[in-house]
Amino acid sequence: MNRFSSAKLAGILGVIGNLFLLVIKGFIGFVTRSHSMIADAANSASDIFASLMTYVGGKIASKPYDDDHNMGHGKAEYLFSLFISISMIIVAVNFLINSLKSLITGATFTFSWNLVIVCIITIITKAFLYFYTKSLSKTNPSLLIKSNLKDHRNDCIITIFTLISALLGLVHIYWFDSVVGIAISIWICYTGWQIFIESYDILMDKSIDEKYKNIILEIIKKYPEIQKINHFNSSPVGYKYLIFVTIFVDGNLSTFESHKIADNLEKELNNLDFIYLSIIHVNPININTIKK
Repeated sequence: MNRFSSAKLAGILGVIGNLFLLVIKGFIGFVTRSHSMIADAANSASDIFASLMTYVGGKIASKPYDDDHNMGHGKAEYLFSLFISISMIIVAVNFLINSLKSLITGATFTFSWNLVIVCIITIITKAFLYFYTKSLSKTNPSLLIKSNLKDHRNDCIITIFTLISALLGLVHIYWFDSVVGIAISIWICYTGWQIFIESYDILMDKSIDEKYKNIILEIIKKYPEIQKINHFNSSPVGYKYLIFVTIFVDGNLSTFESHKIADNLEKELNNLDFIYLSIIHVNPININTIKK
């Protein structure tokens, strides 16, 4: 299964799982007036949107290049991840305000064993989605899949605290319910911000990571004919990078010989998983002027 098929599958499973959880959490949350459960339901609603964006974004990003999009549609993955992050932040801020109000006013909720049952069902469902999505991410490191993976992991942790707040209702400790609602909201907001920054960096053509740059430089060093390099530039193309490098070779080499070196280097770099395309420009140099 390729990267984009995995993203679409993760999206479909996310929609089905989160829709089921939204219905049961929303119903029980409003019946018992549990702020942590309602916040948990809102989190499931945002997860449905995130899963839909994962499916649509993965489908668009999988389209090959065409005359209007010479570099393909890979950036759709990051554009839709940006939508996901913004939706998460909006939902989080809204419920943070509501949870703060409930804490200040001392709001209570009606304990029900249904709260406990829903929490357990949520934890089991999210644990399954987390481990399955994690298996997809190992072979297909898509940001969309990564975003869904974080969602499923966070939901497991969030619902554990929702479960604790529900059990505390047995002994009439209600303030913890509002505190959990606040914590859930902050957690969602923080996760959304992380995804936003990562997506924004790619969409704004952030340079290639130093780790990958060093891998490229080490490959270039293996060519003894290359005296030095200049103008190392990069631009993201979806989840890969377009690389521009100027190399300097002995000016006494023939045009064929110097371009053969560039061709071999391009072929080797293009075989790297994170390279979309490498473009090598060749300049002649007088090797006698190179400083030792």
